[in-house]
Amino acid sequence: MNKRILAVTAIIFTAAFLRLIPHAPNFSPIGAIAIFGGAFLNRKYLAFLIPFLALFISDIFLGFYGQGMLVTYGAFACSIYIGSMLRNRLTWYHVAFASISSSVVFFLITNFVFFYPVSLGLYTHDLSGLINCYMAGIPFFQNTFISDLIFSVLLFGSFYLLNVNIPSLQTEKIKA
Repeated sequence: MNKRILAVTAIIFTAAFLRLIPHAPNFSPIGAIAIFGGAFLNRKYLAFLIPFLALFISDIFLGFYGQGMLVTYGAFACSIYIGSMLRNRLTWYHVAFASISSSVVFFLITNFVFFYPVSLGLYTHDLSGLINCYMAGIPFFQNTFISDLIFSVLLFGSFYLLNVNIPSLQTEKIKA
């Protein structure tokens, strides 16, 4: 492994550790970890493996959460893909757009799955029920949205500062 991969991995695992600190519901670095890993780990298997490993290890300490876990991991994979589209477009507005997109995709996927198969009769299985399910999820979405933006700034910003202060990270390329 080269220094760049190690630096990205260290940032991802540090952010995943933050999930273990008490926080508001859905205010965690999950989305930022996914887009950051997708953006800076050019080897596809590493772009998925390292963020998933960090998420899984933190879930070991937090506890597993049944069928919702598979949905969360699927939405997480979508966020990694969104991050991979940043690779040659690392500007603040592309990162902000990726962060917002990641939040929206995560919200739409996880709430839809909760609405349909897992709702336990909380919502009718029609358009009205779907709207009610999404409306009930808005407070959680707000936290996800804000935390994804904040943690994206922290992850991407910290890696930028590392690149400025450790020139060998700039010159060491990750092969596709």
